[in-house]
Amino acid sequence: MALGPQVVHGSRQRPQVALTFHGQGPVSITDALLGEAERAGARVTVLAVGTWLEQNPQVAGRIVRGGHDLGNHTMHHLDIKAMDASAAYAEIAGCAQQLRTLTGSAGRWFRPSQTQYSTPLIEREARQAGYQTCVSYDVDSLDYTDPGPDAVVSTVLGSTRPGSIVSLHLGHPGTVTALPAILRGLASRQLRPVT
Repeated sequence: MALGPQVVHGSRQRPQVALTFHGQGPVSITDALLGEAERAGARVTVLAVGTWLEQNPQVAGRIVRGGHDLGNHTMHHLDIKAMDASAAYAEIAGCAQQLRTLTGSAGRWFRPSQTQYSTPLIEREARQAGYQTCVSYDVDSLDYTDPGPDAVVSTVLGSTRPGSIVSLHLGHPGTVTALPAILRGLASRQLRPVT
Protein backbone atom coordinates (compact mmCIF):
# COMPACT_ATOMS: atom_id res chain seq x y z
CA MET A 1 0.00 0.00 0.00
CA ALA A 2 1.46 3.36 -1.02
CA LEU A 3 1.37 5.90 1.77
CA GLY A 4 0.80 9.60 1.27
CA PRO A 5 2.62 12.48 2.95
CA GLN A 6 0.61 11.83 6.15
CA VAL A 7 -0.91 8.64 7.53
CA VAL A 8 -3.56 8.79 10.28
CA HIS A 9 -4.50 5.09 10.29
CA GLY A 10 -3.77 1.94 8.33
CA SER A 11 -6.09 -0.35 6.42
CA ARG A 12 -9.42 -0.91 8.18
CA GLN A 13 -9.59 -4.31 6.43
CA ARG A 14 -6.62 -5.85 8.25
CA PRO A 15 -6.71 -7.02 11.89
CA GLN A 16 -3.65 -4.95 12.80
CA VAL A 17 -2.95 -1.90 14.94
CA ALA A 18 0.19 0.16 15.48
CA LEU A 19 1.17 1.07 19.03
CA THR A 20 3.37 4.15 18.65
CA PHE A 21 5.30 5.75 21.50
CA HIS A 22 6.54 9.32 21.67
CA GLY A 23 10.06 8.66 22.88
CA GLN A 24 11.64 10.32 25.88
CA GLY A 25 11.76 9.86 29.65
CA PRO A 26 13.61 7.60 32.08
CA VAL A 27 15.34 4.70 30.33
CA SER A 28 14.25 2.33 33.13
CA ILE A 29 10.61 2.97 32.21
CA THR A 30 11.41 2.44 28.52
CA ASP A 31 13.11 -0.88 29.32
CA ALA A 32 10.12 -2.00 31.41
CA LEU A 33 7.68 -1.07 28.65
CA LEU A 34 9.67 -2.80 25.90
CA GLY A 35 9.96 -5.86 28.15
CA GLU A 36 6.17 -6.01 28.57
CA ALA A 37 5.66 -5.73 24.81
CA GLU A 38 8.25 -8.42 24.07
CA ARG A 39 6.81 -10.84 26.66
CA ALA A 40 3.50 -10.59 24.79
CA GLY A 41 5.21 -11.03 21.40
CA ALA A 42 4.28 -7.47 20.39
CA ARG A 43 6.41 -5.04 18.45
CA VAL A 44 5.96 -1.28 18.79
CA THR A 45 7.14 1.88 17.08
CA VAL A 46 9.17 4.38 19.11
CA LEU A 47 9.32 7.87 17.64
CA ALA A 48 12.26 9.26 19.57
CA VAL A 49 13.24 12.79 20.53
CA GLY A 50 16.80 13.48 19.38
CA THR A 51 18.02 15.05 22.63
CA TRP A 52 16.75 11.97 24.51
CA LEU A 53 18.77 9.73 22.21
CA GLU A 54 21.78 11.99 22.62
CA GLN A 55 21.55 11.73 26.43
CA ASN A 56 20.79 7.97 26.37
CA PRO A 57 22.61 6.55 23.33
CA GLN A 58 22.23 2.94 24.50
CA VAL A 59 18.43 3.10 24.21
CA ALA A 60 18.47 3.21 20.39
CA GLY A 61 20.21 -0.16 20.17
CA ARG A 62 17.89 -1.60 22.82
CA ILE A 63 14.81 -0.61 20.80
CA VAL A 64 16.16 -1.97 17.50
CA ARG A 65 17.51 -5.22 19.07
CA GLY A 66 14.04 -5.84 20.51
CA GLY A 67 12.60 -5.91 16.99
CA HIS A 68 10.84 -2.57 17.34
CA ASP A 69 10.74 0.31 14.87
CA LEU A 70 12.67 3.46 15.73
CA GLY A 71 11.72 6.76 14.10
CA ASN A 72 12.04 10.53 14.41
CA HIS A 73 10.05 12.83 16.72
CA THR A 74 12.20 15.97 16.20
CA MET A 75 15.38 16.98 17.95
CA HIS A 76 14.00 19.07 20.84
CA HIS A 77 10.25 18.29 20.98
CA LEU A 78 9.20 21.90 20.40
CA ASP A 79 6.02 23.16 18.71
CA ILE A 80 6.95 22.40 15.11
CA LYS A 81 3.76 23.99 13.71
CA ALA A 82 4.95 27.36 15.01
CA MET A 83 8.30 27.13 13.18
CA ASP A 84 9.36 28.46 9.82
CA ALA A 85 10.66 26.03 7.18
CA SER A 86 14.35 26.24 8.10
CA ALA A 87 13.70 25.71 11.83
CA ALA A 88 11.35 22.79 11.14
CA TYR A 89 13.91 21.21 8.81
CA ALA A 90 16.64 21.64 11.43
CA GLU A 91 14.47 19.85 14.03
CA ILE A 92 13.77 16.92 11.69
CA ALA A 93 17.26 16.67 10.21
CA GLY A 94 18.92 16.95 13.63
CA CYS A 95 17.05 13.94 14.97
CA ALA A 96 17.62 12.06 11.69
CA GLN A 97 21.36 12.58 12.08
CA GLN A 98 21.22 11.36 15.69
CA LEU A 99 19.37 8.22 14.55
CA ARG A 100 21.91 7.58 11.75
CA THR A 101 24.82 8.01 14.16
CA LEU A 102 23.37 5.51 16.64
CA THR A 103 21.79 2.91 14.33
CA GLY A 104 23.04 3.55 10.79
CA SER A 105 19.53 4.56 9.67
CA ALA A 106 17.33 7.64 10.05
CA GLY A 107 14.33 5.31 10.35
CA ARG A 108 11.29 5.24 8.09
CA TRP A 109 8.85 7.34 10.11
CA PHE A 110 8.62 10.92 11.26
CA ARG A 111 6.05 12.21 13.75
CA PRO A 112 5.79 15.98 14.24
CA SER A 113 6.16 17.26 17.79
CA GLN A 114 3.34 18.88 19.79
CA THR A 115 0.72 18.38 17.07
CA GLN A 116 -1.43 15.46 15.99
CA TYR A 117 -1.35 16.41 12.30
CA SER A 118 1.41 17.60 10.06
CA THR A 119 0.98 20.65 7.84
CA PRO A 120 2.07 21.00 4.21
CA LEU A 121 5.19 22.86 5.42
CA ILE A 122 6.06 20.06 7.87
CA GLU A 123 5.46 17.42 5.19
CA ARG A 124 7.71 19.27 2.74
CA GLU A 125 10.54 19.64 5.27
CA ALA A 126 10.17 15.99 6.33
CA ARG A 127 10.48 14.90 2.68
CA GLN A 128 13.58 17.07 2.31
CA ALA A 129 15.06 15.29 5.36
CA GLY A 130 14.28 11.88 3.82
CA TYR A 131 10.88 10.99 5.31
CA GLN A 132 8.16 10.28 2.75
CA THR A 133 5.42 9.87 5.36
CA CYS A 134 4.54 11.73 8.55
CA VAL A 135 2.85 9.45 11.08
CA SER A 136 -0.20 10.83 12.84
CA TYR A 137 -2.70 8.77 14.84
CA ASP A 138 -6.42 8.19 15.23
CA VAL A 139 -6.36 7.06 18.88
CA ASP A 140 -4.94 9.34 21.58
CA SER A 141 -4.41 7.38 24.80
CA LEU A 142 -4.04 10.60 26.83
CA ASP A 143 -1.49 8.65 28.89
CA TYR A 144 0.75 11.72 29.15
CA THR A 145 -1.87 13.24 31.50
CA ASP A 146 -1.18 10.33 33.91
CA PRO A 147 -4.87 9.43 34.40
CA GLY A 148 -3.98 6.00 35.82
CA PRO A 149 -3.53 2.66 34.07
CA ASP A 150 -7.24 1.75 34.03
CA ALA A 151 -8.13 4.98 32.24
CA VAL A 152 -5.39 4.42 29.65
CA VAL A 153 -6.61 0.86 29.01
CA SER A 154 -10.22 2.04 28.72
CA THR A 155 -9.36 4.89 26.34
CA VAL A 156 -7.20 2.74 24.07
CA LEU A 157 -9.50 -0.29 23.92
CA GLY A 158 -12.60 1.90 23.63
CA SER A 159 -11.32 3.68 20.51
CA THR A 160 -9.05 1.21 18.73
CA ARG A 161 -10.29 -0.61 15.63
CA PRO A 162 -8.58 -2.38 12.74
CA GLY A 163 -5.89 -0.15 11.28
CA SER A 164 -5.69 2.23 14.23
CA ILE A 165 -2.48 4.04 15.04
CA VAL A 166 -2.41 4.54 18.80
CA SER A 167 -0.48 7.42 20.36
CA LEU A 168 1.23 6.47 23.63
CA HIS A 169 4.21 7.90 25.51
CA LEU A 170 7.38 6.56 27.08
CA GLY A 171 8.27 7.92 30.49
CA HIS A 172 4.93 7.28 32.21
CA PRO A 173 4.78 4.36 34.70
CA GLY A 174 1.01 4.08 34.23
CA THR A 175 1.53 3.28 30.56
CA VAL A 176 3.84 0.40 31.46
CA THR A 177 1.22 -0.92 33.91
CA ALA A 178 -1.54 -0.52 31.29
CA LEU A 179 0.29 -2.21 28.42
CA PRO A 180 -0.34 -5.89 29.34
CA ALA A 181 -4.11 -5.24 29.64
CA ILE A 182 -4.07 -3.31 26.35
CA LEU A 183 -2.29 -6.18 24.61
CA ARG A 184 -4.70 -8.76 26.11
CA GLY A 185 -7.68 -6.65 25.04
CA LEU A 186 -6.35 -6.32 21.49
CA ALA A 187 -5.65 -10.07 21.34
CA SER A 188 -9.19 -10.87 22.50
CA ARG A 189 -10.45 -8.85 19.51
CA GLN A 190 -7.96 -10.56 17.16
CA LEU A 191 -6.09 -7.30 16.62
CA ARG A 192 -2.35 -7.78 16.24
CA PRO A 193 0.14 -5.03 17.17
CA VAL A 194 2.53 -4.34 14.30
CA THR A 195 5.20 -1.73 13.63
